[in-house]
Amino acid sequence: MTLIERWRHFRRSEAWRLTLLGTGWLLVAASPFVGVIPGPGGLVVFAAGLALLLKNSHWVKRQYVGFKRRWPRYGDWADRGLRRPSARRRAQIAKQEERIEGD
Repeated sequence: MTLIERWRHFRRSEAWRLTLLGTGWLLVAASPFVGVIPGPGGLVVFAAGLALLLKNSHWVKRQYVGFKRRWPRYGDWADRGLRRPSARRRAQIAKQEERIEGD
């Protein structure tokens, strides 16, 4: 087995997913401390941690969906900040609806 094949195998393993999950929680926990430093660093660190958590945890995904249903405006901001495909899709649908109403 070559090094590349071993790396691909490791990236599909549960250990890799747990590593990314732990890194995500660490970034989310560190964001208030980084936020004290001038600039938007805390937001960037939080967004990176949230992206890792959403990618690797079903529980976090369920919590995120509940958050978006309760506060859709803030959920939209989070989607745009995380550059999620759903944000672009909703923006395109809104544009099409505006065109239809304008005609």
